[in-house]
Amino acid sequence: MRLCAFVLGLLLAFAPARGEEMKVPLAIDGETISFVLRTHVPPGPGPFPTLIFHHGSTGSGRDPGRFFAPFDPVSLSQVFLARGWAVVLPSRRGGSTGFYDEGFAVMRSQGYTCDKPISLAGAERALRDIDVLTTVILDLPFVDRSRVVIGGQSRGGILAVAYAGMRPELFNGAINFVGGWLGSGCRTSAEIHAELFGRGAAFAKPMLWLYGNNDPYYPLVHSRAGYNAFLAAGGKGTFHEYHDIGDLNGHLIIAHQQIWTADVDDYLKQIGLGSR
Repeated sequence: MRLCAFVLGLLLAFAPARGEEMKVPLAIDGETISFVLRTHVPPGPGPFPTLIFHHGSTGSGRDPGRFFAPFDPVSLSQVFLARGWAVVLPSRRGGSTGFYDEGFAVMRSQGYTCDKPISLAGAERALRDIDVLTTVILDLPFVDRSRVVIGGQSRGGILAVAYAGMRPELFNGAINFVGGWLGSGCRTSAEIHAELFGRGAAFAKPMLWLYGNNDPYYPLVHSRAGYNAFLAAGGKGTFHEYHDIGDLNGHLIIAHQQIWTADVDDYLKQIGLGSR
């Protein structure tokens, strides 16, 4: 799906400045949504290798006040900016404008449902958002289309894995921070994770998976099972699990760059995009 020439012309004429936010109107599912892109661009003429990084959910999904909270992981952006990378943080429907509907129960006040068909339909909706957003991002003038990595946190992590498998020609690599769709308390979560992670197996290059101990949503044994399902489907990658993190909530390791920076550096070198 491509931008119309008019909208693309506007994007190129008013390219986002460093550390800025832009809104992009895009047609999806019969309506026009003003999607939000947060961008961090290093100094210099560019174009730059670019990390496209996707956000997670909103906790239990029971607090509508969290639906529109901006996602801007400072530690992650700092690490990539220091290495000469641009970082683009797109918001999906709900986090931008539009109706937020990534797998809620029939009574939305109950939050996300464990019902497999509804939950997977929510993931499909999120992947459609990512598909239209990726087209826009790759056309931004500071993005080097030959050097692009997709990534994400929590729900964004599992979506990044699945989307890399759907569009393997677009990316050099994929980085999954504590990815998952439903917490281990849902009896359907293992099946749903196996299906979504399994889609990433079509990505021929290795991926990087990063998980922490003491994760209240995805215990390491649960996350390791999702990774094994990914491998069984033919996926390639490395799974890092961090145990020596004290009392830190393992779901929040993205905010603590000292834990994972060395592993990210090694991965970028592995895929031929090492630090400058």
